[in-house]
Amino acid sequence: MPAISLKLPGQLLEASGQCAAALQLSRAEYIRRALERMNRDTRARLRADRLAAASRRVRQDSMRINAEFDAIERDVDA
Repeated sequence: MPAISLKLPGQLLEASGQCAAALQLSRAEYIRRALERMNRDTRARLRADRLAAASRRVRQDSMRINAEFDAIERDVDA
């Protein structure tokens, strides 16, 4: 497994050590899990943003099509 060097503020390092100890994990494992969770959350947020953008595009098309149907329904000569 590749290694990285990480500089953290003292308070963050102390807090992560305490939380890791409370969960009976090494600080390295605790930080690995935190990164995995952040990656998972970020991917989910990006996926939700893409879905929202697609939904907005579809909604615009749907509104246009519904307006066309409304016009047809109101046209007595149709």
